[in-house]
Amino acid sequence: MPERRVCGVDEAGRGPLCGPVMAAAVILDPSRPIAGLADSKKLSARAREKLEALIKERALAWSVATATAEEIDRLNILHASMLAMRRAVAALSITPDEVLIDGNRCPDLALPMRAIVGGDALEPAISAASILAKTARDAHMLELDRRYPQFGLARHKGYPTAAHLEAIRRHGVADFYRKSFAPVRDILANPPLWSGDAA
Repeated sequence: MPERRVCGVDEAGRGPLCGPVMAAAVILDPSRPIAGLADSKKLSARAREKLEALIKERALAWSVATATAEEIDRLNILHASMLAMRRAVAALSITPDEVLIDGNRCPDLALPMRAIVGGDALEPAISAASILAKTARDAHMLELDRRYPQFGLARHKGYPTAAHLEAIRRHGVADFYRKSFAPVRDILANPPLWSGDAA
């Protein structure tokens, strides 16, 4: 009897003020185990990058998908995260037998699935998905930082640090920001008198 193909799914980027939310789906190959898989938040950037390469090389199938800042504003971050997860699973080259989702909610999929709280630390396939989602999201932030260095995105990855909020007030709200998020919404509603060099 063939081995069951279990897909792990996780997302990255729910909390930041800008950019897409990223989701990854991974079906690991039981015959090619990967040592060191863990919750991406517990790993260094260098460890994540090494594991990213191994996951992409050894997994039976993997994919990364996004929901844009515009979709986050339209749907809210929870539903946009679910949309990104659905897109990631749909993009797999292999149909899994079961989908394991990190967290307490499942996206709308026509497949057997389970939500596992803390799954990124418990299930290797979810750990792998968390690593791919995180590395993809960080790479996107670095690309945005190259194009919009005034926001400091390489440092804070879009999270609402004091320096980031000050940069938004100074430079304005660029089009990749999530305008429904309270800190951005507040700046749009009350623009500083001295702002005006928006990206």
